[in-house]
Amino acid sequence: MRQFSHYACTLGAALSLLISGLGPASVMAQTSAPAKAQATQKSKVVFQVSDGESRKWELALNNVKNVIKDLGKDNVEVEIVAYGPGIDMFKFETPVASRIDEVMKLGAHVVICENTMRAQKISKSDMLDNLDYVEAGVSQLIKRQQQGYAYIRP
Repeated sequence: MRQFSHYACTLGAALSLLISGLGPASVMAQTSAPAKAQATQKSKVVFQVSDGESRKWELALNNVKNVIKDLGKDNVEVEIVAYGPGIDMFKFETPVASRIDEVMKLGAHVVICENTMRAQKISKSDMLDNLDYVEAGVSQLIKRQQQGYAYIRP
């Protein structure tokens, strides 16, 4: 008798769903809606560039390009934060200027530490175009991590 009442309840629930127009496909769509919303949320990543070695610069730019390519330009926010010897990467005479331009066209955002610029007596006119500036690079990394950015230091 117990087994019969279980089947009767299950059958009654199924009939209620069909009568109300919520067939199994509608129920599945409703339960997977939060998962879809979560899947479309943008990924966020911040890259630290604080090294003066051009090999590290190449690695950082490769990482940025690969992330954007893999996740899709519209699905990821990428920021490069440069300070210390790393800001040399963003000067006009840098050997990687064309690569920087390439990742910026892909959507990467670049910020330069003004504390480092003052300490090294570098002005914005010494730097590549289309860069943004922050007072302190390390503080910017902290803020981005607090905002949910993944942190990468190549």
